[in-house]
Amino acid sequence: MTVLESADTAAGGQARLLYELEPVVAENLERHLSIAKEWHPHDYVPWSRGRDFAFLGGEDWSPEDSTLDPVARTAMIVNLMTEDNLPSYHREIATRFGRDGAWGEWVGRWTAEEGRHAIAIRDYLVTTRGVDPVELERLRMLHMAAGYDSGDKSMLQALAYVSFQELATRVSHRNTGAATGCPLAEQMLARIATDENLHMVFYRNLGAAALDRDPDAMLCAIRDEVVGFQMPGAGMPDFTRNSVAIAKAGIYDLRLHHDDVIMPVLRFWKVFTRDDLGPAGEQARTELSEFLVALDAQASRFIEQRDRLRARQAARA
Repeated sequence: MTVLESADTAAGGQARLLYELEPVVAENLERHLSIAKEWHPHDYVPWSRGRDFAFLGGEDWSPEDSTLDPVARTAMIVNLMTEDNLPSYHREIATRFGRDGAWGEWVGRWTAEEGRHAIAIRDYLVTTRGVDPVELERLRMLHMAAGYDSGDKSMLQALAYVSFQELATRVSHRNTGAATGCPLAEQMLARIATDENLHMVFYRNLGAAALDRDPDAMLCAIRDEVVGFQMPGAGMPDFTRNSVAIAKAGIYDLRLHHDDVIMPVLRFWKVFTRDDLGPAGEQARTELSEFLVALDAQASRFIEQRDRLRARQAARA
């Protein structure tokens, strides 16, 4: 079999899976709609704290206006910029999953729910003067103009990725809220995190169904996405520097990524106890296991280094 024939066979298998998973999508969409609660972004914005900027005769933003913890402010900006790229994300999942039937209904519903997140965070930040709105808008323009492109991910790779990514976003939002020092911001980000968790459950359930139908192909996709995982905001300006600051603050770090994101999903999928794998699946599972051992060790080293740094800082203080 030639490389081209092999690729055609793989594509045909994923198209078949897409069709076979349609009833599972319909079932989980019904479940999602039955438990998802309506909420409104404007309810989480303290509008009475707002005032005009210089364009309307008021005062422009100054650093003293923000009462947010500096690292939490950085995390909120990163989270907001990530949410802002929703048009690109919609294109990604609509391309992989389609816009017809239950798949299409889910794509639309997911997009509508995700759209609330950027609205709520931006309105809160601008109204409370938590960040410089001019710099925020310039960053939004840069980030959205660049867009997000996951490359040539297959349908199964996309399904594996969003299962982890939605949980990662949930952890990031919730921990950012706790770090802000503002009860309202924490409440708002906890509400957003609830959406992200429901989305994770939807994708995770579909991932389980895909594993049952084609365990080797799905296990290979899981390995690929765990090993090559990047947050969708990785392309924004200063992402690496901001990620380091966020990790040092314990908002989102390698230990959280390993313990609270990757491992819970893998356990739900029973990745390391399945007995239905062929040679390709077994090899993928071995490679995944080896990677996780290295990731766990890397996470431990980071935590040790962070603890030593905090101890030195406390001693100097």
